[in-house]
Amino acid sequence: MLNKQALLQKRHQIEILRQNSSISLKHADQLGESIASSWQRSNSAEIPEDRAAAPLISQKHIRKSALEIAIEHCGKDLKHIAEQSSMVVAVGDIGSTIIWSAASGQMRNAAERVHFVEGGQWREDLVGTNALALSLKTQQSSCVFSNEHYMSSIHDWVCYAAPIIDPYSKQILGVIDLSTTWNHHNSLGLLAAERCASIIQSALLEYQQQHLFIRAFAVPQVLFNGKIVVLTPRQIEILTILALCPQGMNLENLHQALYGERKVSIGTLKAEMSQLRDILGGMLGSRPYRLLAHVEADFLQAESALDAGYTGSALKLCRGVFLSKTESPFLCAWRDCLESRLSEAIFKAHDTDVLLKHLAHFPEAIDAVERLIELTPIGHPSHQMLMKYKDEH
Repeated sequence: MLNKQALLQKRHQIEILRQNSSISLKHADQLGESIASSWQRSNSAEIPEDRAAAPLISQKHIRKSALEIAIEHCGKDLKHIAEQSSMVVAVGDIGSTIIWSAASGQMRNAAERVHFVEGGQWREDLVGTNALALSLKTQQSSCVFSNEHYMSSIHDWVCYAAPIIDPYSKQILGVIDLSTTWNHHNSLGLLAAERCASIIQSALLEYQQQHLFIRAFAVPQVLFNGKIVVLTPRQIEILTILALCPQGMNLENLHQALYGERKVSIGTLKAEMSQLRDILGGMLGSRPYRLLAHVEADFLQAESALDAGYTGSALKLCRGVFLSKTESPFLCAWRDCLESRLSEAIFKAHDTDVLLKHLAHFPEAIDAVERLIELTPIGHPSHQMLMKYKDEH
């Protein structure tokens, strides 16, 4: 741990950099590239100068996420860590909204004042540079020290964050953050955050004893308990329909959803269901047909992200067309609805980096091009390039 004098000197150096109107390469090197980039994004986000606390929302749960259920299993351990280390521990979802927190007596009041509690929205465009949002942005462990934070109300904090990764799908489910006062800064803080992330990941592993993960964007794929299952396109369509209808479907309704008016016999669908039951080891229920394993899917995560207003997260998940070759009327209708919602979200987006990455995956995404044109100054060279791109497509 650095001594008090060294920490004071570090704060002083950061404050000098904060006073500069622009960040040079030398300054970026002193700060670290991720902090310097975050400062630039924060400065352009039009965050109110007098903002001293994160926006607070009441959280509505239609169904508990795997992350929330895992925290129920390991919350006591995390709370003990917070109390023993004089810290506040918070878990955020993929949109940087805190879904669970615990604090020591020393940090509780400070956390409540700045809304570093359940329901606090710690997105970078709302509160500026902070470890929780930075870790999600970079998908790496992050430390934000003292006045590296954008909001002056947390300049007395040091925060360590690490992403929480699904042990099966390997996708980021959220982030955990450990925060204390700046004078207790310790180089082992990041390791502690990573250790807490591993505690949650172990709880996820224990909870998801029978776990089915469906990828439906770009190249469709199904993982059962972490292993790729070889399935036909039709079988993947069936699992996707059942994932979208967790209450289950009878044979006739499933046949209609899958084949529509195509002349395919009920017996063909029965044979498909029998093969799936053998592959999934009894995790396929009948009367009605339903999935008995814990189900996660990239399209369900994208839908949840859109429901929560996390446009950037939704676009990152949609890395290809949803089941591009399907002829299922049910799935085609669902895809049309999703694409309509995505387009609406794109026209409300402000993050040009996210839109450019989306365009890289979808060169035909004219809605993203049009939004980028709106966000780019008319005299800027990129504006002319985007206009030309639009005309060519």
